[in-house]
Amino acid sequence: MFENRTHPVITHRAYLRRLVRNFLISSLIIFFALAIGTIGYHATCPMMSWIDAFYNASMILTGMGPAEPMPTDAAKLFASFYALFSGVIFLGTITIVIAPVIHRLLHTFHMDEND
Repeated sequence: MFENRTHPVITHRAYLRRLVRNFLISSLIIFFALAIGTIGYHATCPMMSWIDAFYNASMILTGMGPAEPMPTDAAKLFASFYALFSGVIFLGTITIVIAPVIHRLLHTFHMDEND
């Protein structure tokens, strides 16, 4: 996906395209995870509205914690597993976003002066 250390550093335009592409990929992953959480909260807490389910899923996905106490055991189990899933997804998407920045930085440092 990225250029090898023997290749020259890509142009600024190609680098920006790579940043935008990775940001869009991360955004899709976050959207998908948020949809899973919203549907899951709404299904396990029937009295929770779609907006409240979205709010709870957003709070868990960003690491803030649940917004409302979970009334049933099924909701508590879902919230627990969704929190574990969200932690992995959030860290993974941050990695996808910053990977091009770190790669370009390291690639630039490892270039020979005559390149």
